[in-house]
Amino acid sequence: MHPHFIGVTGLPRAGSTLLCQLLAQHPDLHSEGNSSPLCNALLGMRRTISDDSFFLSQLDHSFDSSYGHLKTAMQGFLRGWYQDCGKHAVVDKNRGWLYAVELLLELAPEAKLIVCVRELGQVYGSVEAQHQRTILLDFVDHLADFDRLGRADMLFAKDRTIGAPLSSLQAVLDLPLEVQQKLYIVRFEDLMARPADCMNHLYAWLGLAPFRINPENLAVGIQESDSHYRMKYRHSQFSSISAPQQHAIPPRIQQQIESACGWFYDLYYPRATPSATHNG
Repeated sequence: MHPHFIGVTGLPRAGSTLLCQLLAQHPDLHSEGNSSPLCNALLGMRRTISDDSFFLSQLDHSFDSSYGHLKTAMQGFLRGWYQDCGKHAVVDKNRGWLYAVELLLELAPEAKLIVCVRELGQVYGSVEAQHQRTILLDFVDHLADFDRLGRADMLFAKDRTIGAPLSSLQAVLDLPLEVQQKLYIVRFEDLMARPADCMNHLYAWLGLAPFRINPENLAVGIQESDSHYRMKYRHSQFSSISAPQQHAIPPRIQQQIESACGWFYDLYYPRATPSATHNG
């Protein structure tokens, strides 16, 4: 019996590394923690076969059988990747799963996605703070020469590090309800403040047996490569959870982020109404 598939995806600097570490604590889950090439491989397979002249010629006269061959082959590739993990479910981390969710569900109908989000100013602030600590190195996409506002603009562009997964997250609103119900949103701030409660709720949603993590005594897994990202996006694991300090964001940049991404704040960080606020 193949393990159930759980994808971890979402925004950068939003706790996906920690989440995979916490999922790995559960005895019924196999979670390697590192970003996985599996999603990229499946997308590459689809692009390659769609341009293959031999395969295209088969579609003309035997579409059903040829398309069936492709589906079972891609399913076999997906299932075979973790076939010997020996656990009830497997966790695979890749930001691409969010925009490839319908492809994933075609191949693994039981699959579920966990989507990590964080207040966007703090996402930007985390990236900028790490850049200042490694300012002698450039980004993979060469953003070091921009000023801070220009770098924020580039990071939030639709094809860049923050903007691409953010666009995929916004596109979730266009998915059928039965697909949206396969997604579970984890806010970074909630995970930091109440890690055990958050994980209990998440384990239940995944259909797993109850398991109480100890935030002060966590097993640490394999360290993901950071040089691949020019040390701009760290993936450190620790034996205990400690909330990071808030980043001070220039008001102009924060205002621009909130203005451009109002839909995100409406969905995931709605402002308290006057009747819900109190002094004390």
